Amino acid sequence: MITKFDSSYYGTVDMENLGYKGTPINERRYSKEQLAAVMHKVVTYAKCMDERGYDTFWMAEHHFQPEGTELIPNLLMMAMHLCGVTRNIRIGCGFNIVPMWHPLRLAEDYAMADILTGGRVIFGVGRGYHTREVETFGSPLLDQDANREMFEEGVEVLFKAFEGKPFSHKGKFYTIPPEVPYRGYTLKEITLVPAPERLPVECWQPIQSGSDRAFDFMAKYGICGVIGGGSAEGGAVERHMIGFQAAYARRGVKLELGERLALGYQFHISSSREQAIREAAPHYEENMKMFGELRLVRALSDEQIAAMRDPRLAANTKLPHIADAVKAGGFLAGTPTDIIEQLKAVEKRYPGIDRVICATPLGTPLDVQLEDLDRFAKDVIPAFRDKKVAAAAE
Repeated sequence: MITKFDSSYYGTVDMENLGYKGTPINERRYSKEQLAAVMHKVVTYAKCMDERGYDTFWMAEHHFQPEGTELIPNLLMMAMHLCGVTRNIRIGCGFNIVPMWHPLRLAEDYAMADILTGGRVIFGVGRGYHTREVETFGSPLLDQDANREMFEEGVEVLFKAFEGKPFSHKGKFYTIPPEVPYRGYTLKEITLVPAPERLPVECWQPIQSGSDRAFDFMAKYGICGVIGGGSAEGGAVERHMIGFQAAYARRGVKLELGERLALGYQFHISSSREQAIREAAPHYEENMKMFGELRLVRALSDEQIAAMRDPRLAANTKLPHIADAVKAGGFLAGTPTDIIEQLKAVEKRYPGIDRVICATPLGTPLDVQLEDLDRFAKDVIPAFRDKKVAAAAE
C-alpha cells in the first residue's frame, strides 16, 4: 500500500530554449547570481511540500555545473537549513557520493544532522556518474571497478562508524586509524563522536545495473533502494524488484515484492493526458539531453546521444518521445484521475511498495513545479490516504 508520497529536485535554474532543438546542455551558461539563486528555489520547493503533507524531499549531490542543471553540492548542509525552515517534512539524501567523501567526515556530518533535526534527515549513498565531479575530487570513476571498490569500502567504514563504538579498519583505500603516537599510547582504534541517535541508520541507494553483487551488498547493510529514471526502462522495474527481494532472502529476510524499495516517476498534471504531454514535452527532452549523455538511459545509441548534443541533427534522428515514456509507465501525465489509476495499478502489482517519488523533469520552471506539487497533493494523494484511514477504522 502506497502511504509515502515524496518528491525530488535537482536544484536547477529556470532554463530557456528547451528541448532537442533548443540550446545544447554544454552551451548553457548562467551568471553567478542566477546559480546562487537556486539555493532559494530549493527552499521554496521544500516549503511547498511541507505545507501540503508530503513525506520526504529528496536532493542529489552534484558539483561544478555552470550549465545550471544540478546545483546542490552539500546535501547535509542543505538538509540542516531546510529542517530549520520547515516543520514536518523529512529530507532525503539522494545521494551522498561516497567516493568523493572521506567516510568518517560523512559519518560525522550525518550524525550531527540526525541529532540536531530529531531524525528528519534520511541518509543515502551513491557511486557517482559525472567524471567531472568524481575524478576532480581525486577519486576513480572511469575505472568502474576501482570506483565500486572504493564505494563499497567507504560504506563499510560508514556503518562501522555509525555504531559509535571503538573500531578499526584496514582496507585498500582506508586505514583507520593510522597507528600513530597519541598522548602516550599508539592509536589502535577510533570512535565516531557524536554517533547517530537512531540505529540502525536508514539508508537508501539508487538501483542502476541491478546486479546480484549490488543487491547482495545492499542486503548486507540493510540498504533500501530507489528504482527510477534510466534504470526503470523496459521491464527493468520488476527484474530489479525480484533481484532485490532474492538478495534479502539469501540473508534470511523475507520481503514482499517491492518492500524496502521506492519507485521514482516524472509527472505533470493537466486537463488531459494529451495536453499534459504537450506541456511537458520540452522539459522531458531537456531531461533526456542531460541524463542520456551520461548513460543513465541505457537504451540510447551513440547516434541518438550525438543528436542530443547538436540541434541540427535532432530533426533527422529518432529520439525518445515523452508519449513513449507515458505509455511505458515511467512518466505520469494527465489528469489526477489518470495518475491515480496508474499508481493504484502499481500498488496492486507490487504489494510491498509503500513509497513513490514523483518529480518534474529537469528544465521545468519553478512555478509549474509548485503548481504540480499542489495539484498532486490535493487531487492525487487523498485517493490513497483516505483508503488507509478507512482500513484502520475497520
